[in-house]
Amino acid sequence: MFELDERLEADSVSVGTRDGCLVRLFRDARYPWLLVIPAMGCFREWWELAPGQRMVMDGVLAECARVLAVLPGVEKTNLATLGNLVPQLHWHVVGRHAGDPAWPGPVWGYGDPEPYDPGKQADLVAYLRSALGLDTVDETGQ
Repeated sequence: MFELDERLEADSVSVGTRDGCLVRLFRDARYPWLLVIPAMGCFREWWELAPGQRMVMDGVLAECARVLAVLPGVEKTNLATLGNLVPQLHWHVVGRHAGDPAWPGPVWGYGDPEPYDPGKQADLVAYLRSALGLDTVDETGQ
């Protein structure tokens, strides 16, 4: 049974679901930053996914990167899965640009996250949901 890790839930806001994957916006207005979590089971490592599940994840991740890449100011998209602090399998898809607060280093551990203006966050979530063709069903993975 899938259950979203409480830290991922606290650090992000739901954008929607697609093909058994949760897409969430990380709560840091310094970067357009998505979390993608496979909700088709409980996983810690990418190699635990069946080959078909990995293909689904690849498609969702590629779409997330493509959508972030066209946002104003995004010059590069970074894709990573670490799991050192949160072992539940999840990917970070982050839009970057020369001169962003952490450039050229990694975004992890650089400064404190900046909250979104509620209206701007709602607009971004709505845009991402539409651009990615996401469903707005519950996040139980069912």
